Amino acid sequence: MRKASTRTGLRTTVNVIRRVDETGRKATDVLKEVIRATVQFAELLPKWNYIITPQILQ
Repeated sequence: MRKASTRTGLRTTVNVIRRVDETGRKATDVLKEVIRATVQFAELLPKWNYIITPQILQ
């Protein structure tokens, strides 16, 4: 798979991340506020359709 290509010659690159994420971590209240302020979820399939508005840090 690492050296796969299409019929037209398009080559692909695959990077496998072999990292194990921690489970059971809870989001802080600050992070939840940032998400509420910057992420707009769509009515249709909100888990997949959303807009993240960039914020300028001061």
